[in-house]
Amino acid sequence: MTIAPKLRHFLDTQHAEYELTEHPPTLSSTETARVAHIPPSCMAKAVLLEMPDHEPLLAVLPADRRIDIADLHTELDGKPRLAGERQVVGIFDDCMPGAVPPLGAGYGVDMIVDDDLAREPDIFFEAGDHRSLVHMEQAEFRRLTRGARHGSFGTIEE
Repeated sequence: MTIAPKLRHFLDTQHAEYELTEHPPTLSSTETARVAHIPPSCMAKAVLLEMPDHEPLLAVLPADRRIDIADLHTELDGKPRLAGERQVVGIFDDCMPGAVPPLGAGYGVDMIVDDDLAREPDIFFEAGDHRSLVHMEQAEFRRLTRGARHGSFGTIEE
């Protein structure tokens, strides 16, 4: 099992309580939830956005949701757009594409967390690759994301 070095450093310096488990390789957060036998509503996925001022913002929501740009625009001061692959790789340079951890503070990125994720007692997320999964209690995730904005911007994927 591996964990992205910057993520491990952040978790260690924050004295975070978490478990690391391995799962078969996957290509999406919903697939990870399925093979790990966890509800997709507990699986956090992170999407890097670019704000109008070109600052990055990490949007975090459950795996079974997709970003509703109109709702997100309402929650933020400005209309975000998806960050380009170069920007994602530049910030999350120790992670595999598509395995971005939902802890922006470990990468110097502001965050917004969807309210639906806050309703789950346990949170799971990729550890920077497509094989390792971090599990922590909601209270711990909330502590690690205490500077994040919150809002309702996810809609159920169909």
